[in-house]
Amino acid sequence: MHMITDVGMEFDVLRENSKTAHENYHMLKDHNIVSVDFMGSIGAGKTAMIIKLAEKLREKGLRVAAIAGDVTGADDFTRMEISGIKAVNCNTGKDCHLTANMIHKRLHTMDLDSIDVLFIENVGNLVCPADFPLGTDYRVVVISTTEGDDMVRKHPDIFIHSDLAILNKIDIADAVDVDPETIMKDYEKLTGGNKHIFKTSVKKDLGLDDVLNAMEL
Repeated sequence: MHMITDVGMEFDVLRENSKTAHENYHMLKDHNIVSVDFMGSIGAGKTAMIIKLAEKLREKGLRVAAIAGDVTGADDFTRMEISGIKAVNCNTGKDCHLTANMIHKRLHTMDLDSIDVLFIENVGNLVCPADFPLGTDYRVVVISTTEGDDMVRKHPDIFIHSDLAILNKIDIADAVDVDPETIMKDYEKLTGGNKHIFKTSVKKDLGLDDVLNAMEL
């Protein structure tokens, strides 16, 4: 009986999240904002990537803002602000992912008319965020070579639910004894050969323009 109750509650939570995500999407579209949800584990390089991508977009004359999601603290938010991004912090408390409702509340505190591109950094986790879309144009999952070559096999759901997948820190693959080809083949197999994973190095500025082109930015 408890299992039935738990499943019912989970369904309601997911359904409510989907409804709010839909509202977020239309709110952002009404303001002509391109939005991206960056998912990935701790240390994958999400914050550094957002900062570098924002820098490139500002050079194109685009106005970039970000929502920094984390369980607690303001480290990522502070790094974004220092870099010149107009950022908003979003702590989830004990939740291991952002929800559409959390983003909905933050959007109401932002001057949406002054934003062309909104980057959302999700909580460092490769499991929970997969089930909770936020209403963005793109869902991006970022992994790094430092996490090993079995990440796609271990966490297939988040890759299936993402529009783009990025393998970051490609410049140190040899140093951490990881073969990027293994990760790429696993991803292509999972997606039926219809998608390929983007290889990047934020430190060396490799592959980031390809990521922006894929998002038509």
